[in-house]
Amino acid sequence: MNVPSVDLKNPDLYINGTAHEAFTRLRRDCPVYWNPETDGTGFWALTKYTDIVAVSKDPALFSSARERGGHRIFNEHEQAIGASGDPSLFQASMISLDPPEHVRYRRMVTPGFGPQRLRDMEGRIRRRVTHLLDQIATIGECEFVSSVAAELPIQTLAELFGVPQEDRRKLFEWSNAAIGEDDLELRSSPEHMMACLQEMGEYSARLWQDRLEHPGGDLISMLAHSRIDGEPMSMQSYLTTFVLLVVAGNETTRNSISGGLVALTEFPEQRRRLIENPALIENAVSEIIRWVSPVLHMRRTATRDAEIRGQKIREGDKVVMWYCSANRDEEIFPNPFHFDVTRPKEPAHLGFGIGQHYCLGSRLAEVQLRIVFEELLRRFPDIAPVGPRKRLRSNFLNGIKSLPVRFTPERH
Repeated sequence: MNVPSVDLKNPDLYINGTAHEAFTRLRRDCPVYWNPETDGTGFWALTKYTDIVAVSKDPALFSSARERGGHRIFNEHEQAIGASGDPSLFQASMISLDPPEHVRYRRMVTPGFGPQRLRDMEGRIRRRVTHLLDQIATIGECEFVSSVAAELPIQTLAELFGVPQEDRRKLFEWSNAAIGEDDLELRSSPEHMMACLQEMGEYSARLWQDRLEHPGGDLISMLAHSRIDGEPMSMQSYLTTFVLLVVAGNETTRNSISGGLVALTEFPEQRRRLIENPALIENAVSEIIRWVSPVLHMRRTATRDAEIRGQKIREGDKVVMWYCSANRDEEIFPNPFHFDVTRPKEPAHLGFGIGQHYCLGSRLAEVQLRIVFEELLRRFPDIAPVGPRKRLRSNFLNGIKSLPVRFTPERH
């Protein structure tokens, strides 16, 4: 068998998309692939849907815990959220915890994303979308990420935090720095990252103190007044939870909106179906997330010797689950490289993960995506990218940093 040779860790592999040609070869020829690292021990790359589901649902065998390395290819206990500095400044966030600790932290945040809260927010989300589209309606062109795709989720995040909308620009900057370790435009240096972390820490600490004295119904108030085994959340745990919420509340939705518009442009017949039958948009949201796969991978660490597809995995080995590959697995999704807004929702895509770490904000992301495409296609049915797009240099997020678009302007 001719085993492909590719470095999936190399962020340049993803600049022009999500390296689907390489993942297709790996699924066919080497679905459990050993990827060496020049700056690490190497890792096992999982590219098949069923393997990723199995690993995700077995946290006792495949750990997310920070002390074992965490959820990224690099070791979090050595790099402190990917930045240079003292790792002891930050405790593990819930994404880098195993049960039962993970469950306790997750319960603190879950009420902030409940069905009733989402119903209450839906009207405000639609008003935000309408306002954003009003700003560009008569111009006929814009940079779509900064005008719409990034603005909607960061405004929604400001509401969830109960902070003034003018603070959203700082939240946006901090989010970019936190995930941009391989992109010099977003994180120019380790010093820049540490400055962002310090700024974010001071800001979040002020929010914490304010909510202790003046509680409300926002996420910060929930965290400030929560209890774990009868004890309040530590400031260190709160800080890492704040960082996680800033990133998770922004990146997935932003990149799904911009990537979804690209998909509808590349498959114009699917766009026509949505314009002719807007009721399909809710189903199309699931297909957009499968197609885009906004989070490319998550990592686990084997807690003891194991075996996947006959391949021996040693205790301590890193196992990286490539969601972008699972979401194009030919054995699971018929004609997976075709974007189909009528594709059944089952089997479910892995764009939000699966198992204990399934994305807490998935329903909120889906609501925002549904509303933005309902309004966008109703008002600007011919909106399409023009000129070159600029992609995020990252092996972790499938992101578009800028996307010039053009459309027929509205006349008043």
